[in-house]
Amino acid sequence: MKSFFTIILFCFSFTCLAQNITSKEILQNTIKYQDPNGNWQNFNETFTVVMTTPKSSNRKSVITINLPKEKFKVTATKDSITTTYSLDKSQCQLQYNGKVLDSVSAKTKKMSCGRAFLYKNYYTYLYGLPMKLKDSGTNLSDKVEKKTFKGKEYLVLKVTYDEAVGSDVWYFYINPETYALEVYQFFKTDDNGEIKPESGEYILLSEEVIINDIKIPKVRAWYYNKDDKYLGTDTLIED
Repeated sequence: MKSFFTIILFCFSFTCLAQNITSKEILQNTIKYQDPNGNWQNFNETFTVVMTTPKSSNRKSVITINLPKEKFKVTATKDSITTTYSLDKSQCQLQYNGKVLDSVSAKTKKMSCGRAFLYKNYYTYLYGLPMKLKDSGTNLSDKVEKKTFKGKEYLVLKVTYDEAVGSDVWYFYINPETYALEVYQFFKTDDNGEIKPESGEYILLSEEVIINDIKIPKVRAWYYNKDDKYLGTDTLIED
């Protein structure tokens, strides 16, 4: 009986919390949890991520993000091949197994400066969450949802983007007690801007690594929304 009333009390408190706190307050709280000293804007670090996927060899990526100087570099090794994409503001350099490529050679290796900028945006976004949700072009819904996901209660923020930024719809699952970001999920949209429910993926976050006083998820496990099929895991390793 005691446990029953404990559950009822938690559910009541959780419902009240979702009703009384705004989405902007939740975002501010989760940013404060992840980056308590506001260090993200001056982030200049190098870290290593190992990707494991079913029926494939691992890929090790050494990533440098230097926000103040607008520099980015990722060197990825899989089997016997190592590729490097480097950006210094708008200047781009591509390397294949240590050899600098010209535009013709890069094309034969299916490498491009466009892909370098894609990697920069990808890694800066994922490893800069939730701070990146303050960027211009990001539209945070006023509505705070409460959802149970994988048996756990969350406060959920919905985010869309200006057309120039992207068309995906993202959901961010926040621990209601700690305000840690523990899950994120995205869906594709059709020509009318409606969500395609069978599209997209969700990412489960676990453990934490402290880099420049920022709590960064150590493990990201990726799954399809439509059937929960496991896609792979990114693990941040400490060299």
